[in-house]
Amino acid sequence: MRKKTGITESEQLCQAIVEGMQENKAKDISVLDLRHLPSAVCDFFVICSGESSTHVDGISNAVTRFTRKELKEKPWHIEGKTNSEWVLLDYINVVGHIFYKDARSFFEIEDLWSDAVRTDIPNLN
Repeated sequence: MRKKTGITESEQLCQAIVEGMQENKAKDISVLDLRHLPSAVCDFFVICSGESSTHVDGISNAVTRFTRKELKEKPWHIEGKTNSEWVLLDYINVVGHIFYKDARSFFEIEDLWSDAVRTDIPNLN
């Protein structure tokens, strides 16, 4: 596992998931820091959008490859690969949510967890 001084394993995994998303040109990446919320199910949510079901599938594959290569981590559970409208990559302490753009606006995860500290990651061109 890649070690960086001063950051936790969850933060390292969160960064790797963001980099994996960026590798496949994910749109509108947001990181929700849930660590201070008593009802939180994990430390971070990393959320992004894809332009098509093929793009969503490609992003999920890129994240899985990147986290395995960089950190020797693989998701504990993957949900939603059959229709690629919303793919969830569960790494226990960090959960990646990859949405088809219309599904993301429908489920509004950022609004459901509005008490979380939100960081929006700029799109790479």
